[in-house]
Amino acid sequence: MITLALPKGRLLRETVGILGPMGIGFGTDLETSRSLVHESVDGSLRILLLRARDVATFVEYGGADAGVVGKDLLMEDSPSVYEPLDLRFGHCRLVVAEPEDSRGELMQRGFIRIATKYPNVTERYFSSMGIEVEIIKLYGSIELAPIVGMADGIVDLVSTGSTLRANRLVEVETIAESTARLIFNRSVLKTKHEDASRFIDGMRAAAGRKTAR
Repeated sequence: MITLALPKGRLLRETVGILGPMGIGFGTDLETSRSLVHESVDGSLRILLLRARDVATFVEYGGADAGVVGKDLLMEDSPSVYEPLDLRFGHCRLVVAEPEDSRGELMQRGFIRIATKYPNVTERYFSSMGIEVEIIKLYGSIELAPIVGMADGIVDLVSTGSTLRANRLVEVETIAESTARLIFNRSVLKTKHEDASRFIDGMRAAAGRKTAR
């Protein structure tokens, strides 16, 4: 049995949509169930439902064999895991944004204050641009920081950009594209090599068919 850590929400729905064509089904609705552990009907897969930020940690330290997590979190936390597959769903962009009335001046300054929940990525990015940055780490409502004068801009994950527009923020730079990735604990690739390889191949085929539709 493979133990797979999944985040609740969109990535859970998308992943379950791939597992179905692989012949892996569940007797309950994972999205509405309050249980955090689920086993597939055929007994081949155990699902752990976690916060997105904890998925890679569970995989790295052996709490789960594998997981599905956004590339943005792998870039931020740099866990020691094996990343065999881009699942090609959950597409978002990690962007720098500033208030509309800043007129594109954010990236022209020598020192800026940025609000974000991605401090490591933000530090690396602005350092590479030669811009000194003070980072304000927030866990939510990032868009409020420039509005109330706490920050000059933000670094955040966006999909459609509607939340930025609603708060009169505009994108300045795209730092990276992010999609869902299948990750594996490194030691599991040795101890459960056959099962892990079969699961990776099955996910690759199912994800490819879904993308082709």
